[in-house]
Amino acid sequence: MHNKLANDHLPGKSSVARQAIPVRELHVGHKDVILSHLLQLNDEDRRLRFGTQTPDEVITKYVEHLDFNKDSIFGIFDADLKLIAMAHLAYLPETKGQTRAAEFGVSVLPKGRSQGLGTALLERSAVHSRNTRIETLYVHCLASNKAMMHLAQKAGMRVEFAYGDADAYLKLSRASPATIVEEAANEQSADLDYAMKSNLKKSKQVWSWFLGRPKLAR
Repeated sequence: MHNKLANDHLPGKSSVARQAIPVRELHVGHKDVILSHLLQLNDEDRRLRFGTQTPDEVITKYVEHLDFNKDSIFGIFDADLKLIAMAHLAYLPETKGQTRAAEFGVSVLPKGRSQGLGTALLERSAVHSRNTRIETLYVHCLASNKAMMHLAQKAGMRVEFAYGDADAYLKLSRASPATIVEEAANEQSADLDYAMKSNLKKSKQVWSWFLGRPKLAR
């Protein structure tokens, strides 16, 4: 990994607390919805997300090999509980003389773009990184990935370009009681949001079934 660090910058102290987009940490039971999400990306979106042309079988293997004990996966669900955006926070191998780092990757479906979902995922990942003793948040992507470049620069990450690729770095402050509480509150809020959406979806299904029943003969 490149050993240059970003400026000591993190999105505003209360920006994560203010954001109203519930970001939920995913677990191994979400593999099917993760796969469905990624398979909905078109060829260009896959190229930007993974840095190369990525057929279905490669995405399937990627999801199969996700290690939820080692890395962290975050997601945003829409009203129908479809995974509309997700981030993979991969912890990089520790190297003597270098800071502990994690790589951030994100994908957002077309219907969820320009709504701040990528920013919410980056902020959630940054707080989680601080709380797990990560010192540098790192992004590697194609230089042509304008959306990722905008997201990185908006977060104050230092971006370096070379041979059509781009590396962005964000130096993180240490965890604090505030970041611990912040992450717990965000997780609780996301779980509550998911439960409410789930109950609403079930209610709609019940009403749909009820209204669709044939009328009883008189």
